[in-house]
Amino acid sequence: MATGRSGTLSGTSDIRTYKGQDRALRADRLGTAGLLLSVLAASAPLMVVAGVMPQTFGVMGIVGQPLLFVILGAVLALFSIGYAEMSRHVHNAGAFYAYIARGLGPTAGAGASLVALVAYSAMQVGVYGILGFEVSGLFATYLDTELAWWIPALLAVALTGLLGWLKIDLNARVLGVLLLIECALVVVFDVAAFSDPGKEGVSLAAFDPAALTGPGLGTALCFCIAAFVGFEQSPVYAEETSKPHIVVSRVMFLAVGFVALFFCVSAWALTVATGPASVVDASAKAGPGLLFELTQARLGATFTDVLHVLFVTGMFAAMLSFHNVVARYAFAMGREGLLPAAFGRTNPTSGAPATGSLLQTVVSVLVVAAFAVTDDEPAGDPTAPVMHLFTWMGSVGALGVTLLMAAASAAVIAFFVRRGAAGAQIWRLLAAGVSGLLLLGIAGYTVKDFGVLVGAAEGSALAWVLPGIIGAAVVVGLVHGALMKSRRPEAHARIGLGNEAFRLDQAADEADRAEHADRDHTAV
Repeated sequence: MATGRSGTLSGTSDIRTYKGQDRALRADRLGTAGLLLSVLAASAPLMVVAGVMPQTFGVMGIVGQPLLFVILGAVLALFSIGYAEMSRHVHNAGAFYAYIARGLGPTAGAGASLVALVAYSAMQVGVYGILGFEVSGLFATYLDTELAWWIPALLAVALTGLLGWLKIDLNARVLGVLLLIECALVVVFDVAAFSDPGKEGVSLAAFDPAALTGPGLGTALCFCIAAFVGFEQSPVYAEETSKPHIVVSRVMFLAVGFVALFFCVSAWALTVATGPASVVDASAKAGPGLLFELTQARLGATFTDVLHVLFVTGMFAAMLSFHNVVARYAFAMGREGLLPAAFGRTNPTSGAPATGSLLQTVVSVLVVAAFAVTDDEPAGDPTAPVMHLFTWMGSVGALGVTLLMAAASAAVIAFFVRRGAAGAQIWRLLAAGVSGLLLLGIAGYTVKDFGVLVGAAEGSALAWVLPGIIGAAVVVGLVHGALMKSRRPEAHARIGLGNEAFRLDQAADEADRAEHADRDHTAV
């Protein structure tokens, strides 16, 4: 009989558990390269450089954005020290909530599971808005055709949903190709910017701590930390990697380091190309068009046209990455009783979490349709609901992920203290504590400045309704966990255990059979 852990029988694709092959994700599908490309795709490098950076420069007036990426990279590297160590001990597609359940208790894990599902789903759905807006603009510019943004958005939903049903290693190849091309084009721009700088030359002014001052710093922190989202997803794929105790932590540090360096250099290149004294005004005037104006002047129309296309494919890669994560969270929650059992099943052909993928596809269709119905603005109008879809959902998701990282830091400390390993892990626990406090501070800034973050008017209900979505997810998740504890204590006790729970099921069934055998023997 198979053991409770996933194990390889006749081949790397034949993964079984005590409860059956459809209750486990296929192991050995991802190595270091495949996993790294999958998680980096969520950071959408070109979307950040073309969209987030000009917004941070122009709206928040923070010239020191390159330095901000270095600082946040250090904070998230601190967070990763404890988080990576936890990944060696817990392999579960429910990553965040599994870690929180193992450290802070199953009820806290139930609360975190719903926050993760809502946060990553919001980030994924939000990208459909900016993708639809950009594709609509491409049709208007190059084909002189007016195309409603929701048409390409819904087509992207369908294609993403289809890929979500397929093998994760195929998804990784799709993500990898798209990611490498867009990164290469951004690097070409960086080189061109340093080779042909603005009137101030190659200046280091953006790295002056004084360049971080200003009332928009809190909001800039929120935007920039959202650019890192993706690195923390590597434990979600632990059950599908070869040697998860090594690969997951390695990928996490590689992702944090790459994102910090890549975005720091690219933000610096923008300041060099425009001049540090002019970057705020230039960004405020051009908005997301800043990068394309700069490439047009330095690299020509053909390069800029290709960049526009890669802007779209990069967003698609981010959507697919987030879709895969949401599907796996839903799978883990279904397997452990936090969602209906149907979500805890995989596609028998590909091994993908098919029901979770379908759930995210349906949610995406409903949200895109809701924003499309309320859109009465002309095509291409940046004040239209399509842009609200991107900013509102992205901000909600970033807040949720930041809070999850803070809670996971506390869970890491509790987990090792309970195991009596605090002394051996003291430096990792200190890193987790410091990063947890810093992340809580960033989350506080996010809530405080949420109105500015989503472009709401002063006094608008959006300033508390949108972050209230995450608050509601916390409350509903905790209540659900408390009800499970009272009504289904055995299921509650297994929250966060993942495949390890199969061993408990097997042991319980074997004990039950042994008891029946003893009774039959006594009766005879």
